Amino acid sequence: MKKIRPPEENLGVAYADRGENMLEWLYRLRDRQRQHQRQGAWLIKGRDLPWEHNRQGKMKWFLHPALDNTSIRSMIVFEQEIPPGGQSGAQKTPGGSVLYILEGKGYTLLDGERHDWQAEDLVNIPIRAQGVVVQHVNTDPRRRVRFVCADLNLVDILGVDRGAELEQVKPASTWEENEKTQIRNPKSETNPK
Repeated sequence: MKKIRPPEENLGVAYADRGENMLEWLYRLRDRQRQHQRQGAWLIKGRDLPWEHNRQGKMKWFLHPALDNTSIRSMIVFEQEIPPGGQSGAQKTPGGSVLYILEGKGYTLLDGERHDWQAEDLVNIPIRAQGVVVQHVNTDPRRRVRFVCADLNLVDILGVDRGAELEQVKPASTWEENEKTQIRNPKSETNPK
């Protein structure tokens, strides 16, 4: 799972111009997509994925637009962990994602409005035309929170903003200390408990 597509690289086959046969271009794209589906990973083991510390917190990515070695590209799926008493970053997002709480308890702020949850709950982030500011908070001072988030991969179709703005409003409570650690040691930790 090491191959990551640079943001400036186009997806599929090279772009065409009006002088080319557009139908044949579609057939070349179809053939590449079929090969990609046959050769891409269909089983992704979470224990093999590295943790990433970013402005949103501690995450590991199962499916992502930059990963070009999975059999499907239609979803964005990640796991996030929030330390005891911690909080994720706050992001302005178009909404539309679904979070399944694996362990822990806490709440999600949607445009400042609190919504409590606990393990085995499903959180639906509403789609709002002007976007929604989302932040997750762990209310347990002793135990971590873990959840899996799934969303449609509309990045290649609508762009990263996906019809509303995607902005980091506030970094995660652990970002500043991890940013310093990442600068000293750029290797991400793998599977800490």
